[in-house]
Amino acid sequence: MLPNSHAQRVLDLLARKGMLRSSDLDAVDAPRVVLSRMTAAGQLERVGRGLYRLPDSPGSEHESLATVAARVPRAVFCLLTALQLHELTTQLPRQVWIAMPRGSHVPRIDYPPVTMVQFSGEAYSAGIEIVERDQVPLRVYGVAKTVADCFKHRHKIGLDVALEALRDAWTQKKATADELWHYAGICRVANVMRPYLEAIV
Repeated sequence: MLPNSHAQRVLDLLARKGMLRSSDLDAVDAPRVVLSRMTAAGQLERVGRGLYRLPDSPGSEHESLATVAARVPRAVFCLLTALQLHELTTQLPRQVWIAMPRGSHVPRIDYPPVTMVQFSGEAYSAGIEIVERDQVPLRVYGVAKTVADCFKHRHKIGLDVALEALRDAWTQKKATADELWHYAGICRVANVMRPYLEAIV
């Protein structure tokens, strides 16, 4: 097998995925050493430990999220990062907020800075949507689930942020009352959210 055919397989894979983890090479039967050779030759750019992209890829505001999604496949973007993805906040979070199943270790990522919250059971698994940015599928909680999460973690992010998220989700018609009540129940914040929900519904 000629080495350049390995390189071609890597390029074909990158064209489909946008970003590559070194473990993705197993799927195309190419040795990992190809990555360092291609990086040295300027055909690839290393953007993090074990993470590569094409050197002429235009950077975007979602690049840090794509990096986290590629490195931590079980991560679900939540709280301030989910609000940003759903265009429900004017704030730009300094960290990327991710949810992981209870008992998970904080992922070791050089960049971007990550804040992890642990959810268990349905609070972790319910309401996950897939949005694609820069050819990378991102797992993010839907609007109603994110609003409920903001109330659940109001001590971390601020009650004002949760209230703004609820108000904007409602006025922009991005979540229905039924959806908001449903996720309030799953996140066990129905009593906390009730007065605010009743005020706007």
